[in-house]
Amino acid sequence: MDANAPVSTATAAIALLLHACLLWRASRALQPYDLLYQSGVEAFYSSDYSGVVRYMEEALSSYSQLRRTKVRCALRCEEQHPVEEEEEESASELRFFYTLLRRASCLGECVERSVGAQSVHRVSEDVTQDFHRRIPYNFLQLAYRKQPDKAVAAAHTYFQANPEHVEMGEHLEQYKLLEGVKEEDFIDREAPFTMGVKHYDSGDYEKAIEHFEEALLEYFNADVECRVLCEGPQKFADNEHLHYRPSLYELISDHLMQVLHCKHECVRDLATRPGRLSPMENYLPLHYDYLQFAYFKANKVSEALECAQSYLLFHKGEEFMMENMEHYREVLGHDMKPRQEADWYLRRHLQELQLLQLGSENLGMEYTEGVRWNESGGTTVSFTDVIMYLRHGGPLLYSNVQLVQKSEDLNGSQRVLLDNVISEDECTELKDLAHSVTMAGDGYRGKMSPHTPNEKFEGATVLKTLQYGYEGRIPLRSARLFYDVSEKARRIIESYFMLNTTLHFSYTHLVCRTAIQGQQEHRNDLSHPIHADNCLLDPEANECWKEPPAYTYRDYSALLYLNGDFDGGEFIFTEMDAKTVTASIKPKCGRMVGFSSGGENPHGVRAVTNGQRCAVALWFTLDPLFRELERLQADEVIQSLDSQNSWDQELNINPKDEL
Repeated sequence: MDANAPVSTATAAIALLLHACLLWRASRALQPYDLLYQSGVEAFYSSDYSGVVRYMEEALSSYSQLRRTKVRCALRCEEQHPVEEEEEESASELRFFYTLLRRASCLGECVERSVGAQSVHRVSEDVTQDFHRRIPYNFLQLAYRKQPDKAVAAAHTYFQANPEHVEMGEHLEQYKLLEGVKEEDFIDREAPFTMGVKHYDSGDYEKAIEHFEEALLEYFNADVECRVLCEGPQKFADNEHLHYRPSLYELISDHLMQVLHCKHECVRDLATRPGRLSPMENYLPLHYDYLQFAYFKANKVSEALECAQSYLLFHKGEEFMMENMEHYREVLGHDMKPRQEADWYLRRHLQELQLLQLGSENLGMEYTEGVRWNESGGTTVSFTDVIMYLRHGGPLLYSNVQLVQKSEDLNGSQRVLLDNVISEDECTELKDLAHSVTMAGDGYRGKMSPHTPNEKFEGATVLKTLQYGYEGRIPLRSARLFYDVSEKARRIIESYFMLNTTLHFSYTHLVCRTAIQGQQEHRNDLSHPIHADNCLLDPEANECWKEPPAYTYRDYSALLYLNGDFDGGEFIFTEMDAKTVTASIKPKCGRMVGFSSGGENPHGVRAVTNGQRCAVALWFTLDPLFRELERLQADEVIQSLDSQNSWDQELNINPKDEL
């Protein structure tokens, strides 16, 4: 017994030590933000508002800390395991792969040391999207009932990401009337730039400088974070279009191009985040614009000149800034260079553009450059848009669908014209359906003639059509046809443009435009004025501003025509001046035109002067946040009817029943 005592004591000591280590690691492990968020939601529905505040604030902190940890670890591992050039060329390839594997191992170990097992922090796409949309702040503004300043800040922060949320807008108006609520309480907790503007407008330039510098630092830190997170998994389109098995190097090149494109797109991500006060191409230089004047008013002319020079990197030769710069030089008696981080940022941008161009040529992917660099070939840039890394020519999926014209034939980019998407019988059935279910002004708040007083506009959604079928007003099979045809169109557009992620419905509309008799003589208007689908077309400035009230989340559009027995009604593409027609398309049964939704594709419809023009209009988004709600409800209805095998049966339904 005595001989065994030391062993038992040692075992017990080791067990206690291990237990202590586990407790220590558990105390250090970061609480998963999705579990904290779920606890906050449960607390809200239990009316435990102090619990809502605690869990939601912890969830936001955990979410932020996890992202910072991933960035810090990625940068540390990149520094610890650089890609080194080998003297012997034969070893360089193996060294490259060895370095990548070491980095991957380093990243996993680093993250786990900081926040605990990575598997614990893998969250659902729905929760991730909730945090992107700042949903936790909506719960917080309701929970901070006794702290109006915090409630206002949470509400304002949420509203910046969800400006279409009418109820929140009303809440903010009510907050303004509350006693004790101050204007400075309306802050965006995730955007110091807006605070800088408020101090700037009030003449407090020292405070403005503090916030603008903080915002600039936040911008470059967010850029680093965005680029690091691009190195995670990528989604790819199938390689069916290649008609051969791609080599290892082609697959690796394709992956690296996707990562590089993702990193290059970070400029778009940062400029279009909630709360940004200017168009995408102006957001970063706007920091330097505000700073140069704020520093001047604060009697810090050296800093003012430095910021003016930095602004001119982005907008070379802009007259007002050139005048400011000359004045600062006269006051100082010498010149200053632009800030190093601005110059470096643009040089890197140019190098990435060159690589993307090279990759697009070698991999046979369409590439459109939307950035105008200065003619001297230096690093100066005038942003008009972020580059689009585009592909087309993927499989059409259905043997009867015919490719009629590609982008080049239509004198533009990201355009396609297809025939035989649906049959004559399907066109007839859908047109008959339109006559039964469409309502005047549907989708335009009941305005019978939203685009021109010379035509009547009617429309119906998929869900409304299914409801009519469910109630027995129309054949249920016809409603199903509308649903199936729109899904067929979505699949074709997603495949042809070779998108590397799912294309979601944003809005689906069965529409008819009818010429009003007696009002067609001497018409000089359009059935639908020239516009772009995701930005505000400004023909005079030759720009398209991607900002509300435009549907900025729309990425691709399509129109599937049901008939051609009418006069006029041609679909037209134009230049950004809204006058120069680049392509004209005459509708007919089964013809579909598809295109990207941005300023590269302004379009409209010529006047329908006789008869009725019917089509299925479709808008798509790559962002699951903006999926069409009615479409999701329609999906559930279809699944329910499929499970009951009800399509060919006579439904015995009370018309008063709701769908």
